[in-house]
Amino acid sequence: MKLLLTTLNSKYIHSNLAIRYLYNVVANSPFDVILKEFTINNEKDYVFNEIIRGDYDIVCISCYIWNVEQVDLLCADIRSAAPNIIIVVGGPEVSYETEEYMHKNKSVDFVLRGEGEMAFFKLMQSLYVEDYSFKYINGLAYRIGDDIFVNESEDTVDFNKIPFPYETVDFDKDKIIYYESVRGCPFDCTYCLSSVDKKVRPLTVTRARRDLGYFLMKKVKQVKFIDRTFNYYRQRALRIWEFLINSDNGITNFHFEINGDLLNDEAIALLAHARPGMFQLEIGIQSANPKTLRAVNRREDIYPLMYYVKKIIDQGNIHVHVDLIAGLPYEGYDSFGNSFNIVYGLNADCLQIGFLKMLKGTEIRRNAKLHGYEYRETAPYEVISNSYISAVEIVKIKMVEKVFELFHNRGGFEASIDFLIEKLGSTPFNFYERFADFYYAEGYQDRSHSKENLYRIMYQFASKVYEEINRRDDVIIAYANKIIEQRGVYPTGKKEPGLDAFKSILHSDMLNSLNTEAVKKFDRKGWEVK
Repeated sequence: MKLLLTTLNSKYIHSNLAIRYLYNVVANSPFDVILKEFTINNEKDYVFNEIIRGDYDIVCISCYIWNVEQVDLLCADIRSAAPNIIIVVGGPEVSYETEEYMHKNKSVDFVLRGEGEMAFFKLMQSLYVEDYSFKYINGLAYRIGDDIFVNESEDTVDFNKIPFPYETVDFDKDKIIYYESVRGCPFDCTYCLSSVDKKVRPLTVTRARRDLGYFLMKKVKQVKFIDRTFNYYRQRALRIWEFLINSDNGITNFHFEINGDLLNDEAIALLAHARPGMFQLEIGIQSANPKTLRAVNRREDIYPLMYYVKKIIDQGNIHVHVDLIAGLPYEGYDSFGNSFNIVYGLNADCLQIGFLKMLKGTEIRRNAKLHGYEYRETAPYEVISNSYISAVEIVKIKMVEKVFELFHNRGGFEASIDFLIEKLGSTPFNFYERFADFYYAEGYQDRSHSKENLYRIMYQFASKVYEEINRRDDVIIAYANKIIEQRGVYPTGKKEPGLDAFKSILHSDMLNSLNTEAVKKFDRKGWEVK
């Protein structure tokens, strides 16, 4: 029998870990197993044609919030083209409310609920020997005619007995390689699906070192840990970090999602020895509102966390990514702005503004009525409004997020933004709120922009608010000369009018961000928005 393991990744650079685990389950079986990955950006006809052309007996697809809508349509098309094909889906997006999902998607024959390795093994075994006693397979949902049966959840297995998923199948070392060293999470964040599984099952440090050593030997570009809280056990995290630092190949980057509350002086001291660019840390702060944090089962006092995160940032060798979530309970618009201002003060490499997703299986979705939640009916189930923040206010934060991503997170405007925030006398959130209003009023959201054009847009915004920042031209000139002198890109002491001085600040940022030829091209075209 010919078996396809596949998925639709969100980007080409991504890879899928789940189907590699399943590949290992059947690698030595009588099945002819093909592993093939697509993306949500591939043309639908291309994906459909490749699957039908393969003449598979069984197609198994991994489902997530970013691809489930396309997967459902794909399954329907496959069923129409190949009525006898067996379609199996699995993944977090179909592991909850499974019966409802199967009633809605009649093309799907089987659903693997939960982790899936053992259920998949038993299902493939049953299909191969034509023993259709599916009711004995925990973690499986299936249909017989118009009836749907959802078995008990699969018992968790010893994670250390799950084979390393990358030795038996080829992978592209230039893509992001996803790796899992822990299953489960000890924390109870109400919006997170990982909190459902309280059984924390780590790989031994010895096993993790062996696996990671393989990536180092292969010189992969980036390994991204999918552990929800890599440092849930401090000493284990320290031992793995120490191994990686001591085994550094000068190429591989490792990305970890950690709990900032668990950082301490020992961790800070160890991380100081990492090669610049070797580690990336993603730290969810989510809010600075104590009542909000209490409502989602997080620690209310963020300031110890902020202290240690700031120490890592100041060391300068680790890329630090921090998160905020808009739409949490008790977090109104003004409260979110305050949370933004506090977290912005960390000066992290990236501050991501996310929007609450009411994921199937989470406590916050089950209790949605308690906080008056309205959310989108289709994946990713993003919040529309709740009792504390209106739909219009959520949209206003989305406008801020758009501008913030373009002008802050992508970099290249550091001195210009600092100057405008200071001279306008505003908070960071108020500044981005005002900048976003300008950006959308001018219609710039309707098209994409080159990096060069973003400098022109910022200059246009500065022109609009010139009267506020130009209380004295010499203030702007002095600031511009200070920046220029620090960076050594222009002679100092040039007595330019205020807006021309701001151009110098922008130009200095440009020289730090763009290559010389791009800057020369910009200078030839001028400051008018193209």
